[in-house]
Amino acid sequence: MLSRFPETRLARLLRCQSKESILELCDDYDDNEKEFYFDRNPALFPYVLNFYNTGRLHVMAELCIFSFSQEIEYWGINEFFIDSCCSNAYHCRKMEPGRDDWDDKSEEGSTASSFDELLEFYNDATKFDKQPLGSVRRRIWLMLDNPGYSIASRIISVLSILVVLGSIATMCMNSMVEFTLYDSEGQPHEDPRFETVEHFGIGWFTFELIARFLVAPDLIHFFEHPLNLIDLVSILPFYLTLIINLVAESSPALANLGRVAQVLRLMRIFRILKLARHSTGLRSLGATLKNSYKEVGLLLLYLAVGVSFFSVMAYTIEKEENEALTTIPACWWWATVSMTTVGYGDVVPGSIAGKLTASACILAGILVVVLPITLIFNKFSLFYKRQKQLEIAMRSCDFDEGIKEVPSVNLRNYYAHKVKSLMASLSNMSRSSPSEQSLNESIN
Repeated sequence: MLSRFPETRLARLLRCQSKESILELCDDYDDNEKEFYFDRNPALFPYVLNFYNTGRLHVMAELCIFSFSQEIEYWGINEFFIDSCCSNAYHCRKMEPGRDDWDDKSEEGSTASSFDELLEFYNDATKFDKQPLGSVRRRIWLMLDNPGYSIASRIISVLSILVVLGSIATMCMNSMVEFTLYDSEGQPHEDPRFETVEHFGIGWFTFELIARFLVAPDLIHFFEHPLNLIDLVSILPFYLTLIINLVAESSPALANLGRVAQVLRLMRIFRILKLARHSTGLRSLGATLKNSYKEVGLLLLYLAVGVSFFSVMAYTIEKEENEALTTIPACWWWATVSMTTVGYGDVVPGSIAGKLTASACILAGILVVVLPITLIFNKFSLFYKRQKQLEIAMRSCDFDEGIKEVPSVNLRNYYAHKVKSLMASLSNMSRSSPSEQSLNESIN
């Protein structure tokens, strides 16, 4: 039971070979009775025992959150094992004790995201135990996929960031007249220095992708990960352009393929997305957009209604006096620019009624944009905190001795708790009720 969680204090006792090593983990030890003594609050130990039995942590409403947090930190239990029915209430009370939690109810669909990611990470790490050279491959995998895990991974991360920025910089400089070179016939061609940087960058990106693929714990599902797809997309334009150029040179009839090659060269800008592997903020932004489709859809709906309404009003008022607003589609552009408060100024109403309409459009745009953006920002803050905590948890893991077993989770109970938590929020029930009932059932 203890070996399922090798990083916890009790599991580390299993590996102790002397009394001195045992006393480093507990306050006293009776060699005759084989008893361990821990100078801790006995009222909180049932929660630790329940964790080893079920693989999940539950938090009662009457507990002091900071005392509970210190207790599980002492026992070496990560906060990500807090079950979905208690996760939101726990983090809300810990981070901002005095704030009402009404705005967190929209997060019920993602309460267990951090636990899922941590469980997936442990699951991937254990797959190496059954593979050839598993220990070596796991070290390389952690070094490549977890920036900051070790000094070597930090060096690789910094080098990768510099290569990405250098590749983007050369692409931008190559479009400037000051760096354009011409051949004897007056045709522009690429600066050899930029080509050298480009080839080095492609070589590095290709090496990264192949290395990650070779040490991946699951080769079949390797490209299902968004970051791995980004790595693939970042190098595909170069190789496709190379093939197209070779085909166009060998067959003059296919000379028009050169235009396709030019379009593919512009796709190099997607390399900037590779920074997401090294940036917590970019990954949090992607997770926020993925889990905020309802808020984004609400924002687009509000904008569509506002644009349609004010464009018709502007068309009705300005169609006879303003040549730029003679059609409703033309008014859509003006209404979109006004509602988003961009205000290019290329199309403006001239009459007093038109200016009043524009004022109402701008004020409505401020309200329409601010309301959903607040919800999205709250989600971004939550995902950013969880991503930082997840990175710390992953970097603190030590797999040198291998993992005997993945933390077990009863999936039926796991998703049942997620549904129970959602139903509790809809019926305005206390957040503590699901956790109390679950813990009582587990202990009994």
